[in-house]
Amino acid sequence: MKAVLMDGFGGLEVLKVGETDKPSPQEGQVLVKVVATSVNRPDLVQREGKYPPPPGDSEILGLEVSGTIAELGPGVAGWAVGDRVISLVGGGGYAEYAVAYASHLMRIPDSLSFEEAACICESYITAFLNVFMIGDFQDGQTAILHGGGGGVNTAAVQLCRALTPNSRLIVTAHPSKMERVSDLGADLVINYLENPDFTDIVKEYTGKKGVNLILDHVGAKYLAPNMNSLGYKGKLVIIGVISGIKAELNLALMMVKRQQIIGSVLRSRPVPEKAEIVAEFTRRALPKFADRTIVPIIEKAFSIENVVDAHRMMEEDKHFGKIVVKIT
Repeated sequence: MKAVLMDGFGGLEVLKVGETDKPSPQEGQVLVKVVATSVNRPDLVQREGKYPPPPGDSEILGLEVSGTIAELGPGVAGWAVGDRVISLVGGGGYAEYAVAYASHLMRIPDSLSFEEAACICESYITAFLNVFMIGDFQDGQTAILHGGGGGVNTAAVQLCRALTPNSRLIVTAHPSKMERVSDLGADLVINYLENPDFTDIVKEYTGKKGVNLILDHVGAKYLAPNMNSLGYKGKLVIIGVISGIKAELNLALMMVKRQQIIGSVLRSRPVPEKAEIVAEFTRRALPKFADRTIVPIIEKAFSIENVVDAHRMMEEDKHFGKIVVKIT
């Protein structure tokens, strides 16, 4: 099969399109004929040799697939060859065929194209898991969502607007993306270049009460302002550490305000745990895609032959929403 392969680890130059063996579905798995996938930041980190796939998963890049079922593995029921599906995968999305666990599959709503569907699993499930399942975000509450314009951030804004329409959303963003973030549904957009410490702005906006939830992928640089911006019993959910992994923490403030800091990753979770997350997402969020209350935001769709350009766009942070790679 055709796939994006890597000549070692490193920059864009290690990516190449070539031929490799087609995988075979094992117990509880299906083989998906991939129509489209999307580029996620962990793909870049894996390309650099810093984020290996979980044991047993494909070494090929790609954390989500959109396509049709080509083959059923042993023990799979409730699915048929030809079904339109999307799925999280531990790896292997940048290829013509990928294996996925049947328990991780979702049916693509008729209203969505394969390219739109390819945007859902990694970013929207990540946002849903951390904002709603872990963060227990409720309608009427206030959240800070860092990284305005990225896939997870735009997904989080859209999910909050659809599932908690009376919530208040504070988003930090690059000045070039602030207007689009506001149009997407943010109530307050903060220019993070001008305001690396956003504490005073948040306190003024919330009447010194602070926020209920913060979704953060920045890490060390934002720990102090995050904790200062959290309200009583607020939760900081950390899903990335692009600014570093070490920072000082005011334990007294955390104790007095009964705050929580929660670390979270999706890729390395056990198969049954991912299945539970997918099931809850299917129940609560997927109907919002079916009726197009939520429409995935695609910055650009590249052919598999132009995967280098897709990675370059993400590296340069020029995208808003998702970057799609069309496989077939």
